[in-house]
Amino acid sequence: MTSTHSQGREGFGLYIHWPFCLSKCPYCDFNSHAARQIDQDRWRRALITELDHAAAEAGREDRLLTSIFFGGGTPSLMDPDTTAALIEHARSLFRCSNDLEITLEANPSAVDRDRFAAFRQAGVNRVSLGIQSLREDSLRFLERHHDRQEALTAIETAASLFPRYSFDLIYARPGQTVEEWRSELAEALTLAGDHLSLYQLTIEQGTRFFNDHAKGAFILPDDEQAVALYEVTQQMMTAAGRPAYEVSNHARPGEECRHNLTYWRGGDYLAVGPGAHGRLTLGDGAQRHTLALRRHRAPEIWLSQVEANGHATREKTILSAAERREELILMGLRLYDGLDPALFARLGGQSLDSTLSASGLAMLRDEGLIATDGPLRVTPQGMLCLNSVIAALLP
Repeated sequence: MTSTHSQGREGFGLYIHWPFCLSKCPYCDFNSHAARQIDQDRWRRALITELDHAAAEAGREDRLLTSIFFGGGTPSLMDPDTTAALIEHARSLFRCSNDLEITLEANPSAVDRDRFAAFRQAGVNRVSLGIQSLREDSLRFLERHHDRQEALTAIETAASLFPRYSFDLIYARPGQTVEEWRSELAEALTLAGDHLSLYQLTIEQGTRFFNDHAKGAFILPDDEQAVALYEVTQQMMTAAGRPAYEVSNHARPGEECRHNLTYWRGGDYLAVGPGAHGRLTLGDGAQRHTLALRRHRAPEIWLSQVEANGHATREKTILSAAERREELILMGLRLYDGLDPALFARLGGQSLDSTLSASGLAMLRDEGLIATDGPLRVTPQGMLCLNSVIAALLP
């Protein structure tokens, strides 16, 4: 069944997962796997095969592709010819927006100028670098493969070759003071383009840092220190003309990552590759529904299933209307612009006012955690306890 829903400002994206890294970072809970030898031709064929399946599943008549995102893992370990083939194939399957955003994630240790130039030639027009820190001791703690000089070289290379580039930093590291972070962030701003992603270090179950932290191998900043680090981040980024547009993402107006905005605004997106998650709205009227899709997580099993079946779908779930609306709220309130009531009504099938807890909304407004004007949006104070704010809003 094809989609007949209208596509608006939320966009329609394609996510391609490349699961391989040189090694597994101790803080990472993404679906990434250390690998030295990769059969690039076999993986290229399989990704294109699953892309064909996903495109047929989505229906293409009223889809306008607005973004492609190569995530991982470390997609810069992908053969640039594979990247080019996937971009070309996606363009053949869909109508594409004139300003199609094509992002590739990269690590400094997998950067050389010729390789980056090949990715640019392939059609990539935005690169996102996993820098994580500009301090040697922190890079060692985070077990990154690159040093400070490699980070600086990677940023310089990205800036010289790509129209848009961004890099990530992790803060609230063990022992980090406000002044140390202020100094590091000030340096980052001299290197940055129009976008920066700034994440507080979190300890995720299933990572080595989870076990190390439980054993007392290191201590994270306490809540008061973490809040102070967050607040100086917001102050400096706003003053530098790159305010937060999402919990951890900062950009000059108009330079936000369009692909991620599709997620946060509740748009549809295809996802191919091991463990990739997708969302598709299909049908019309009473038959309209949203599918949540997940591909098989293990790379070798994914590969064999795609070769045998044309895809490696592990789960295909129809979200209930209530689940769909809850997801729209969970994602949309991460944005500093908040939830657009008209967009919510179109995607969620009923008004925002009738979905929210009236008593919870009133309480949050009284406490200054939800703005009292315009779209439903969380205040900067509310962003510090976003999960609690969302819980209070849901009936």
